[in-house]
Amino acid sequence: MDTGHAAWILTSASLVLLMTPALALFYGGMTRTKSILNMMMMSFSALGVVMVVYVLWGWSMSYGSEDVGGLFANPFELFGLSGVEGTTYISVAFQATFAIITAALISGALAERVKFSSWLVFMPLWVTLAYFPLAHMVWGGGFLSGSADGLAAKIFGTTDGAATVAPIDYAGGTVVHINAGVAALVLVLLIGKRRGFGKEPTRPGNLPLTMLGAGLLWFGWFGFNVGSYVDATGAEPISNGADGFIENSIAYATAFSGETGLVWVNTAVAAAAAIIGWLVVEKIRDGKATSLGAASGIVAGLVAITPACGALSPVGSIILGLVAGALCALAVGLKFKLGYDDSLDVVGVHLVGGIVGTLGIGFLATSGGLFYGDGIKLFVVQLSIAAFAILWSGIFTAIIGFAIKAVMGWRVAEEDEVEGIDLAEHGESAYDLAPASGVARPVTTATLTTTPEGAKA
Repeated sequence: MDTGHAAWILTSASLVLLMTPALALFYGGMTRTKSILNMMMMSFSALGVVMVVYVLWGWSMSYGSEDVGGLFANPFELFGLSGVEGTTYISVAFQATFAIITAALISGALAERVKFSSWLVFMPLWVTLAYFPLAHMVWGGGFLSGSADGLAAKIFGTTDGAATVAPIDYAGGTVVHINAGVAALVLVLLIGKRRGFGKEPTRPGNLPLTMLGAGLLWFGWFGFNVGSYVDATGAEPISNGADGFIENSIAYATAFSGETGLVWVNTAVAAAAAIIGWLVVEKIRDGKATSLGAASGIVAGLVAITPACGALSPVGSIILGLVAGALCALAVGLKFKLGYDDSLDVVGVHLVGGIVGTLGIGFLATSGGLFYGDGIKLFVVQLSIAAFAILWSGIFTAIIGFAIKAVMGWRVAEEDEVEGIDLAEHGESAYDLAPASGVARPVTTATLTTTPEGAKA
């Protein structure tokens, strides 16, 4: 076990855990003042619910050895982490944070109109039926991986017991962003619009809060992407002899530092380029480059580079970021034209950005990409895994969504939505605007004085 690598993974897990409170700030600031607390609570509740579920059966379903048709693993094999070796806890910690933020991402599409209790019921059902299976399929050796029994192998065959053209999803383009974006779209269509959507202003309540959240998300994303490094050299720093130990250690360290450095640079530069792409679209379309656009551009670029961060060059990452920023900026405007109320642009940023990143690999990957003369095969594989992820997430989200609607309902009462969901669902308000000392003392004649000129003061 390389202790330096282990320390970095634990640090990365902590960075990714920070991303969910950061998301609460990002989403909370975009919400109207009467609903900020509820929006933030939806993220914080994901920390509570999904973490517990992940330890109980999420890890087992995602990475257990008892595969069920390549779709998921046996949830009871490692239930409660029983039988998990000590060194594996590092991986459990890292992967749990991914599950948490993926569920939290969906909440932005549902802002200001759903029951908190319905959200609490939705999360464990959704991660069980949508997230854990896709995590197993992509990262656990299942149907969307490069295994000999996977989708890619069925399309272009196998070489040495693995898919000849293996799919690429470095840190969660399908598992996290396409998955969450599809779920958001399904629920938005199922639950319906906010009262007054498209007819009355829905201005963000606190844009500085949103910008702070975006900055923290960018910071945490380095754990998200760079922490996803998996050694492919086989040169573990373990050997029976001193010379072999040194040789393997050097090979391992070289591979680790080289790839993690590339992933860091790609992650940073894609987000930077996406800010530019988003703001250019805003300036041309609306005449203004906004702070909300800059914050959203950061996230759009980070979403797009997530699956591609280990497969592209820095220049390719700039291109991907520019395209993602521009396309996501255009996509968020579709909700007004098409009439679906994606409150905080989860569909426009995460679904569209996730698709752009996943498919962009087929063009921009330095190994296998169309623009590098390697043909269209990788693009076909990337398109296939994206399409399968969309279908899987869409079907199971719809099943869960309709079940909750039938049993307990999704919407808060109309008057509660109008007056503010914070008070209705939590009995709190984000901003206490009452005077600090209570009711002001009335002014009486006795409290007035007369100036030498006879005027009252």
